[in-house]
Amino acid sequence: MSLIYVTSPIHPDVLQALSALGEVRLGYGADAVTYADIQHYVDAVFLRGGHISAEMLAASPNLRIVARHGAGYDNVDYKAAAELGVWVTNTPGANRRSVVEHVFALLLGIGRKIQLATDQTRNNIWAADRLSLTGIELEGRTLGLIGFGDIGQHVAPVAEAFGMKVLATDPAYDSSFDKRLVDLDTLLSQADVVSLHVPLQAGTENLIGGAEIEKMKTGAILINTSRGGVIDEAAVAEALRSGKLGGAGIDVLAAENTDMITPFSCNTFPVADLPNLLVTPHVAGQTNESLLRVGMSAVEAISAVLRGGPPLHPVNNPVPKTFN
Repeated sequence: MSLIYVTSPIHPDVLQALSALGEVRLGYGADAVTYADIQHYVDAVFLRGGHISAEMLAASPNLRIVARHGAGYDNVDYKAAAELGVWVTNTPGANRRSVVEHVFALLLGIGRKIQLATDQTRNNIWAADRLSLTGIELEGRTLGLIGFGDIGQHVAPVAEAFGMKVLATDPAYDSSFDKRLVDLDTLLSQADVVSLHVPLQAGTENLIGGAEIEKMKTGAILINTSRGGVIDEAAVAEALRSGKLGGAGIDVLAAENTDMITPFSCNTFPVADLPNLLVTPHVAGQTNESLLRVGMSAVEAISAVLRGGPPLHPVNNPVPKTFN
């Protein structure tokens, strides 16, 4: 019987589907085991939270697949996996709708000052200063999408339904693909809202820093639901304090799962001290519908590999692996 290791909590229907494929061991909960406990026997890893390093892969002679729960795969050494004959897969598009909707949840939350209004009301202040709660409308404003892949292309029509103009930039495309595509400098200078939809990789780390923010409109809004490392958090914090940025909606941080009161990420991005910052804890894809779609896609990948076939969404091309 195959041994499947699940790193973090998943949808109960997905867990049931995994149980039909083999013995499931959990890295969380009352019966949690560590990866080291099962590394010599594990056949498949269902990876949501945590990391799978080259050393962990090398210590797993029976491992056939690491199935990522989500589109990103920067938390697994997929190149080392390929050399060791281990498939790495992801689930592109499965959480698309959830992330797209979260972009606008953040944008509307900032634009209509929902957090400030809620805090005042909870503190028994019924709009004592209505001017401080004056928001903005999206209609007629320009949304700039940095990254025009699957999610970016699905954010665009929602923005247009709000009456926004859309610009986008992506090195994989040119303006012959879509007339909304422009270069980065043009996008930064014209956008009222800039939303990031790029992976964290060479060339995208700190993609938006002080120099890029300086090119943006004063009072522009920044949205990031991609990866924390693609923005320079120190530069964003300073721009929020100075008013260069009117607000920021952030779902991903360079240093996650930390004390939200103490400044973090090189002591430059204290959440509690930035009232024009709206932060959510990496939950853009966290809807019941999305968790089920993403999870079942990962289950299908594991099932295919355990049956001896290739998975549907590989991110590497492993050398053939010989089992004893």
